[in-house]
Amino acid sequence: MHNDTMSTTIVSAPGKVLAAGGYLVLDQQYPGVVISTSSRFYTVIQTASFSANQIVVRSPQFHQAEWNYTVVYDTAGIQVIAQEESISGKNKFVHLALHHTLNLVAEIHSVAHVQERLSHGLDIDAVGDNDFYSQRAQLETLGLPRTTKSLSQIKPFCHNNVKLTEVHKTGMGSSAALITSLVSALLIHFAAVTETDFANLEGDGRRLAHNTAQFVHCLAQGKVGSGFDVSAAVFGSQIYRRFKPAVLEPLMKGDYAGTLKSVLSSSAWDYSFRPIQLPPLTRLVLADVEAGSDTPSLVGKVLKWRGHEDSRETATELWTQIDESNQSLARQLDALSQLYVQNKEEYEQTVRKLSYLPAHGWESVSKAFFDFHQITQQIRSLMRRMGDLAGVEIEPEKQTHLLDQSIAQAGVIGGGVPGAGGYDAIWLLICSPPDLIEPLHGVESVWSTFDESNVTPLLAQESVAKGARVVQLDEIPGLREAIQH
Repeated sequence: MHNDTMSTTIVSAPGKVLAAGGYLVLDQQYPGVVISTSSRFYTVIQTASFSANQIVVRSPQFHQAEWNYTVVYDTAGIQVIAQEESISGKNKFVHLALHHTLNLVAEIHSVAHVQERLSHGLDIDAVGDNDFYSQRAQLETLGLPRTTKSLSQIKPFCHNNVKLTEVHKTGMGSSAALITSLVSALLIHFAAVTETDFANLEGDGRRLAHNTAQFVHCLAQGKVGSGFDVSAAVFGSQIYRRFKPAVLEPLMKGDYAGTLKSVLSSSAWDYSFRPIQLPPLTRLVLADVEAGSDTPSLVGKVLKWRGHEDSRETATELWTQIDESNQSLARQLDALSQLYVQNKEEYEQTVRKLSYLPAHGWESVSKAFFDFHQITQQIRSLMRRMGDLAGVEIEPEKQTHLLDQSIAQAGVIGGGVPGAGGYDAIWLLICSPPDLIEPLHGVESVWSTFDESNVTPLLAQESVAKGARVVQLDEIPGLREAIQH
């Protein structure tokens, strides 16, 4: 292993929670409110001492998770060949990310440039914070209760004791965070994007990384999704409006030859994002709930209902109402942050008071926080209505009970089922003034005694850093140990 810092590139990218805009965000008419999480994926690229053109990718948190690739050069460009004898099976996400990013680098610079940078091969490690994977089994093994305090005793980037294909994910967007960190790290390592340009939220380098990660993610999933998860991984918490799928059509059809750079840096990418953040002295709290849901089938049913002639009119009406509530939520986020800026002391006193009262009693203390609470409840009720009409469990009854009990606790502002809904997670926003932990404890006691499903908190809060960023190995506790082999 080389320890020369010049030959190591590390990029981290956050997970996400779609707090508002499930289903609607698929349509460019409607924006979504996406919060990026403090839990991140890290890709560590080191110049190796292998033979030329060999790339080894490892996921050290899993059994048998090592993939070997050979890069060959021919008239069609660069081919990344997976060595099939690997016991780890295929890793489509990693393979496509390597193949297309290296070809993009060759278009930006030259094939010779890629060849030169691969003269000793590459050693790549990809690891995710523990929150991306259910820690229920780890806590049981350690005999610890399901609380955030217990979770913080599990070592960072812990081994999941299973193969990658068997892991229970928590739905925070691990594939989007992985692809974003891997693609960005490759672009920087091969000098197709400069670190300075990547560090700028509006920089062309960051846009190129975003567009490339969107393309690879769509290709790996076999369809062009809304892209909110990749956008949050690149740019951080935001109000997101999707790009028109047509921009990726030629690439999704397989016309790559010499066109990657022109498509991926084209001005036809018409997504938009407006950076946001959660109100000061509040905290995002997430839970991993026992059984996951199959997102694609939920989405398929809702879209079928929306497109059906019998329900089209009702659907449009309901989506307009949901969208109005989602946009009110976004405006209220801004309004609360403004209140903080205007008078920090008064704001903090208010949040302290609210920490000891359930939200239904807030109106006389703070209209702004009470309104935020009301909007989140309104969104839940409209999403449940859509679920009923489309015959889909967007907020299943168990989840309704869990959310109602959680939101009734003192200091809880609001919450919901993230994204497309279903059984696998909930999000809450709670009051969290300095040195005051009652709201968190109140929620954790509801979760630990809830008898309809197993509920485990996650450690994630909102990410402070805006989206993907370059980091140094020793800046991240436990990262060096996690990648030693």
